[in-house]
Amino acid sequence: MTAARLDAAANLLALLGNTTTEPRSDIQLEALTLAVSADLPVLLWGEPGIGKTAALTQLADALDLPLTTVIASVHEPSDFAGLPVVGDDPATQGVPMAPPDWAVRLVRAGHGLLFLDELSTAPPAVQAALLRVVLERRIGALQLPPGVRIVAAANPRSSAADGWELSPPLANRFVHLQWRYDHDVVVRGLGGTWPLATLPLLDSGRLTDAVAFARRAVCELLAVRPNLVHQLPKSEARRGGPWPSPRSWEMALRLIAFATAAGASREVLSMLVRGAVGDGPGLELLANLDRMDLPDPETLLADPASAVLPDRGDLRQVVLDGVVEAVRKRPDEARWNAAWSVLVLALETGAPDLVVVPASTLAALRRDDWLVPAEIERLAEAVGVARHADRVGAR
Repeated sequence: MTAARLDAAANLLALLGNTTTEPRSDIQLEALTLAVSADLPVLLWGEPGIGKTAALTQLADALDLPLTTVIASVHEPSDFAGLPVVGDDPATQGVPMAPPDWAVRLVRAGHGLLFLDELSTAPPAVQAALLRVVLERRIGALQLPPGVRIVAAANPRSSAADGWELSPPLANRFVHLQWRYDHDVVVRGLGGTWPLATLPLLDSGRLTDAVAFARRAVCELLAVRPNLVHQLPKSEARRGGPWPSPRSWEMALRLIAFATAAGASREVLSMLVRGAVGDGPGLELLANLDRMDLPDPETLLADPASAVLPDRGDLRQVVLDGVVEAVRKRPDEARWNAAWSVLVLALETGAPDLVVVPASTLAALRRDDWLVPAEIERLAEAVGVARHADRVGAR
């Protein structure tokens, strides 16, 4: 009778465990899979119980990778650095460092997902032992194969059991992702359907251009902002998160290349680069990426009729200011007239207020012998209305 009841309980548990997946837009999951595809260690930060471990389990299942979970806080440093094994002649042969069984299984499989859980409750000695695991992928004398990906999870110190701040050397080896639960995903998942995790599809025809674009983006920013190359935060808490260093800039470069080749969204790219180098430097890098995509002012002046302006207002403003600045640096009547044509195009395809300042500045550049183009009449009314609206708003 007892056995029958247990069998019924097992059947019920099996039914509860039967879930399916569906394609669904999930920025967090997309960022995680892209970083995993780029072979970068990822650290998921989030409060307890919001599904970090479940997300890793689903990811391993979807990618058909064996999942090896290691609770960092319950291990000794020797579990990661290796245990000394004395042989017959240690003076000649040395003393090898034997790896734990889970590392041996990963090497035998040749691929897998190593999940380091509860990282923020690991004491400093264990964190120090993890440095070679995360960066060099060495455990004792064993080298993990290239097919193994590393993902970790941690709770903020305020909600971790006997939590520690992450050491700066260990923190700087990860791409940090803030993991938050999505209400709709949780409700639908409890109903039996979870988002499908898939590796990004890289466009083989864009790989070379993606690498060139990523290198240019990072190098151009660091060339004009040398103080961003290495910035160790002053506070202990911030040192345990993402911050810029040559190592993390290299990670950001790799992430940009992968995101570009995969056609990832702006939100995914933002999450990844800020998770590599921190919010401030990451936002500067994103702004630099925006500027790289802007049309060259000289190209617009050479052929205003074929000009295509950005849709975003802030980027459009940068382009218009650039066109006027190009005329100021090399004043010429033909270029001055072409600039007015670009401003008319901006007026016809966007908000009139963006044209006010560039039009006023361009008008001031006119030489006495230059004829007034007909385009100015088309702009005068819009500029006047925009200025009147600004005065009303100020009142």
